[in-house]
Amino acid sequence: MELNPEVLLLSLINQATTYSLGNELFVPFFLFFDIIYCIIFMVINLRNIKIIIEYDGKKYFGWQRQPNKTTVQSEIEKAIYKVTGEEVVIYSSGRTDAGVCAYNQVANFKIKSDIDIKKIPLALNAHLKKSIIIKSAEEVDERFHSRYCCVGKKYMYIINNSKYGSAINREREFHMPKELNIEDMKKALKFFEGTHDFKGFKSSGTSSKDTVRTIYEANLEYKDEKIYITLHGNGFMYNMVRIIAGTIVDVGLGKIKKEDIPDIIKSGVRKNAGKTLPAQGLYLMEVYY
Repeated sequence: MELNPEVLLLSLINQATTYSLGNELFVPFFLFFDIIYCIIFMVINLRNIKIIIEYDGKKYFGWQRQPNKTTVQSEIEKAIYKVTGEEVVIYSSGRTDAGVCAYNQVANFKIKSDIDIKKIPLALNAHLKKSIIIKSAEEVDERFHSRYCCVGKKYMYIINNSKYGSAINREREFHMPKELNIEDMKKALKFFEGTHDFKGFKSSGTSSKDTVRTIYEANLEYKDEKIYITLHGNGFMYNMVRIIAGTIVDVGLGKIKKEDIPDIIKSGVRKNAGKTLPAQGLYLMEVYY
C-alpha cells in the first residue's frame, strides 16, 4: 500500500486543525515532524530506504527519540549519520514503550547517499549496539511511509506461569506464579476476534479518537509452563495488547468470567477490563503492508 505525499500532507494538516488552545491553533509535536517529512519528500528527490529491525527493548527508553535518553530511534539515526554523513529522521510503523522488544519492526528514512542498498544493514550494524540489529534494507517508492502505509501488526505477550519464574528471562516476560485456568483463558481470548470498539482497552493517555479495531486472530498457546498470547489485527491502541493480556490473566485467576468478555468489550469502560500487564512481556512480531 502506498500513499500520495500530497494527499498525506493534506490529511496531516487536517488532523492538526483538530487541536487548539483556546482560539489558537497549535500543531502537536508528532504531527509537526510528519508534515515536514511530507514537504521535504515532495520538494527533494531522495532515496527512500525501508529497513527491518530487531531490538531488545529492555536496553532502551522506548522507540521514540527523547532528550537525554537512549532510545532505539536515536541510536539508529546516529548510526545513519555515521554511515552517510546525513542527519535524518527515521519513521517506524509505531512507537514501542521502554521494555517492549521487536523481532520485525519496520522503519523508513530518506537519504541522498548513493551507498549500495545491500551494504546498509552491515554498515549500520557496525555502529549499533548488539541489542539493535538491522535485518534487511530495501529501496522503496518515495510514497512509502512505514506508519501510514501499515495495514496490520502482530504482537505476542509472554507469561511465565512457573512457580519461581526465570532468572535469565525475568526482564523479557511477565511472571505469574499462581495457578491459571488455561482452557478458560483460551475461550475468553477468542471473544476479542472480529471488529469491535475497544474503547475500554486503551490507556487514559491515548490520543486516538477512533477506537474501533479489527482483530483477525487471537490465540493462546501453553507450553513448558509458559503462556504465549498472540494478537494479529489491523491496528492497536496504546497499551491495548497489554490490557487484553491482563484481562485474560484475570479470567485465568477466576476474577473475570470468560462469558463476560463480550459485555466488557461492549461496555467501553476501562475499569471493567483487567490491569495493564508490564511492558517486558510484549513483543512486536510482524508488521504488514
